[in-house]
Amino acid sequence: MKKIGLIDYGMGNIHSVERSIENLGEEVLLINHKVQFKQCKAIVIPGQGAFDPAIQNLTETGLIQEVKDWIYEGKSFLGICLGLQLLFDESDEGSQKGLGIIKGNVKKIPNIETQRIPHIGWCNLIPTKESNLIIDDSRDSNWVYFDHSYYINPYDKNLISAEVEYGSFKLAAIIEDGNLVACQFHPEKSGRTGELLLRRWINNI
Repeated sequence: MKKIGLIDYGMGNIHSVERSIENLGEEVLLINHKVQFKQCKAIVIPGQGAFDPAIQNLTETGLIQEVKDWIYEGKSFLGICLGLQLLFDESDEGSQKGLGIIKGNVKKIPNIETQRIPHIGWCNLIPTKESNLIIDDSRDSNWVYFDHSYYINPYDKNLISAEVEYGSFKLAAIIEDGNLVACQFHPEKSGRTGELLLRRWINNI
């Protein structure tokens, strides 16, 4: 059993992520103080909501430097949805600066006549490079659940390990850079595929 820390900063879906990890037989520690990092094998930033309040809440926890140090030291990290977007320099959604761990920005999803915003629902992951999370890359085998209005735009496109089709547009779905893994979708809401992705991430810790 591995102890996995969830950053508790008051944004959205933390308890559903907690249950999903516990259902895989792992121990979860809700982190609200920096001394707790030492107890964990991996850290997760979940999230659901708006960029500026999330950054403000995270700042108020006093954990931003610990999160940065954890990632820069190459320790296992998972960002989910808003927890992915916070890693970037900035977002069109707000005026606050992001964590700046991944160089790039977060942009508004373009208006496409046949698609709706927010982007809510199921999409099939399309691998773009070798991935530790996606084992079966056959078509129609990796459906996951999205709920977002903004998409990530990393300057280094080689960080993207999977994307999804949104009309004629492609949206980045997973970022992988060593032990830093982050996804735009919600694995905790993605049924069997989400469970498998979380298990593969945990197995690589």
